[in-house]
Amino acid sequence: MSDRAALLKGIRAWLVFFVVCLVLSGATAFPLVHELHWTEDLLRALSVPDHLPALMDWIVRVRQGLDVVDAEHPFLLYGTDWLAFAHLVIAVAFYGPYRDPVRNIWVVEFAMIACAGIIPLALVCGPLRGIPFWWTVIDMSFGVFGVLPLYVVRRRIKRLEALTAADTPAAADTPAATAT
Repeated sequence: MSDRAALLKGIRAWLVFFVVCLVLSGATAFPLVHELHWTEDLLRALSVPDHLPALMDWIVRVRQGLDVVDAEHPFLLYGTDWLAFAHLVIAVAFYGPYRDPVRNIWVVEFAMIACAGIIPLALVCGPLRGIPFWWTVIDMSFGVFGVLPLYVVRRRIKRLEALTAADTPAAADTPAATAT
């Protein structure tokens, strides 16, 4: 396998990994009420309340809040449906870099900027919404862990771009350019 083919294969593998994570994180925004019930049951079965009471208290509080919203104001959950949809739409944008990484590197760079934006958003909105700081750190970790595969992809795309440029003759060397 050539260096170019190996780079392209690696880029595509990392992009697929990122897209799968993006889709999964978005898809989990649809069944929030059920997820919180399952999470609470699982944490109780694992004796988490005995070891991490603050985590359990937070999960119970969020689950109770979602139960109230679901029972009395279900239209508010429509916002999380749109959050999920946004994740799915963003995932579709990665088809461009999958198909032609060099030309569509901007999608990867855009996503890296979005990952960086998670940190100030969490630091500002978390306290405004009464989110515990340790949960804000978990939210910020999505930006940190999200940018890591994107950074790898961007570096590989830059190497692919350099290889592609080295493989194509300069415009001045083409017969059309020398005929004038």
